[in-house]
Amino acid sequence: MACLIGLDSGLTVTKAVLFSDDGRELAVARRRVPRDVPRPRHVERDMDALWAATAEAISEVIAEARIDPGEVAAIAATAHGDGLYLLDRDKAPLGPAILSLDSRAEPQVAAWRAEGISDRALALTGQVPHASAPSALLAWIAREEPDRFARIGHILSCKDWLRFCLTGEIGTDRTEASTAFTALETQDYTPEALALYGLEALWSALPPASPVDAVVGHVTEAAARRCGLRPGTPVAAGLHDVTASALGIGGQRAGAADVVAGTYSINQVICDSPHRDARWFCRNGIAPGTWNAMSISPASTTNYDWFAETLCRDGEAAPDHAALAAEMRTTAPTPGGPIFHPYLYGSPQGGGPSGGFLGLRGWHGRGDLLRAVLEGIAFNHRHHIDALGEGFAFDRLRLTGGVSRNPDFAQLMADVTGLPVLTSATGEAAAWGAALCAGAAAGLWESPFDDPRDLSALETAHTPDPDRVAAYAARYALYTEAAAALTPVWEKIEALSEHEDKT
Repeated sequence: MACLIGLDSGLTVTKAVLFSDDGRELAVARRRVPRDVPRPRHVERDMDALWAATAEAISEVIAEARIDPGEVAAIAATAHGDGLYLLDRDKAPLGPAILSLDSRAEPQVAAWRAEGISDRALALTGQVPHASAPSALLAWIAREEPDRFARIGHILSCKDWLRFCLTGEIGTDRTEASTAFTALETQDYTPEALALYGLEALWSALPPASPVDAVVGHVTEAAARRCGLRPGTPVAAGLHDVTASALGIGGQRAGAADVVAGTYSINQVICDSPHRDARWFCRNGIAPGTWNAMSISPASTTNYDWFAETLCRDGEAAPDHAALAAEMRTTAPTPGGPIFHPYLYGSPQGGGPSGGFLGLRGWHGRGDLLRAVLEGIAFNHRHHIDALGEGFAFDRLRLTGGVSRNPDFAQLMADVTGLPVLTSATGEAAAWGAALCAGAAAGLWESPFDDPRDLSALETAHTPDPDRVAAYAARYALYTEAAAALTPVWEKIEALSEHEDKT
């Protein structure tokens, strides 16, 4: 039996998952990777610590499954997108990685917006720069850390750093390459994009891009000793994690919108021609000549994580998520209670809006607050889904992300959006998406779309309830109206906070 390893490195946890060649999950190992917040808006990670944790996870799944390392036909990684993992010209980490939750470059993005550069970027690259985009972060480094900027040798993403650690080879894939510096029509890097941001000096630092299922290197002797793989094991290019998550549950196909409810609210559709709109990024699809329209914001289940970790701990014990779900079910089964804006880490309107409850009363309990948090997350997804619906045709949603395993949330998404929601029994969707690339690279199947499993047997459909759809439509209208009304207030709060930070 041939085996495959898919790596999935998120903003908190990095994991290795071992799969059989028919798609069965054989073993999974997870390691937490600490985030550093040295000052407000700065969210970073030690790059060597990430590799050490990932190598441990790889070693663990091989040992747990009791396989010979030679049975691993190939390995591929996926990981959080955007942010920066920089190497110097000697291929050593150039300071800590900057994660996609970082918002230090928000003033730079605001300046580009005022100067018309954002509009020019949309026309050229198919996307408006945002605070954690490589373009914005590199411009921030050029201005604030010129010595570090002068030493940049290679610009990598998270998964490409892990690929380098495995193989010693510098590179990326076509989906990740399109985060900032590719022309929309050609889908290739363009010097024009770098010039737009004043980053012309970095042309040689851009990593070469490969198809997601190309063999881009082989596991080195040093890496093999570190993680228990056989030296020479093929490594595939892999792909961006939100694309991998959708691929892993049978998405990335026409007719449905793929929704990933994770750290970010990810909502995406595949198209066969480029579509420009400031409400979404139009990035390279898995196959040449396809594009992935992604409408996103950092306003999804991190809000639930904050709620559980902050308000639901019993001393040092971890939150009891099953008990929380049961507690929420004791509240009114129909929409009602407080409204929550899930903007703790960002919003579709940028970094200014902040999270909060409206309509909170003394008789509301923790279950009511939890219901409001999950409803707010669903409302934020609807904001993006409605935008995509104005440009593309789809009649159902494919939902993935950890919270998709909660049937109550899947039903909530159906009722809030008015669309059928399909969930999958796939446990580690992003890692399986990476493994599909590895399997194609190893010749086990022709392309990453050739999933060997019976996808229909894994799916559960959640149908909208007409009465709840109507009730949620009224609440969503109020949620949207309140967000618009609070915009000037949020701006004042943000200005006050920045003043207090300086003093």
